[in-house]
Amino acid sequence: MKPNTVSWFEIATDEPEAVQEFYGELFGWEFTPDENARQAGIDYRSITVGGGEQCGGVYATGGRVPNHAIFNVYVDDVEATCARIEKLGGKVVQSNVGSGMGTDYAYILDPSDGLFGIFTMPEA
Repeated sequence: MKPNTVSWFEIATDEPEAVQEFYGELFGWEFTPDENARQAGIDYRSITVGGGEQCGGVYATGGRVPNHAIFNVYVDDVEATCARIEKLGGKVVQSNVGSGMGTDYAYILDPSDGLFGIFTMPEA
């Protein structure tokens, strides 16, 4: 993945089965449970298209956050990027850095309150 590019999208929903059925039928998306997330007690399903690489995911919120669909930008360092975001007038809504799940991420509001995400992958 190239840093600073939109590299993932996420659909967060309190109705994951209905969303999976809808997008599966509409676009032919395939869904696979994320076992690392499940071990952490999170229902997350990775999305692939035509057997290709993973490109997004469905996060079952359990009603803890509003339903939404967002784009996510791959960055080299989530914590450093969050600091830059706040200097530039954005706001960190939720941050999960160093959780032990492997992927650091944060939900961000831009200066107009547009929601998006940033993430980095663990080193292989």
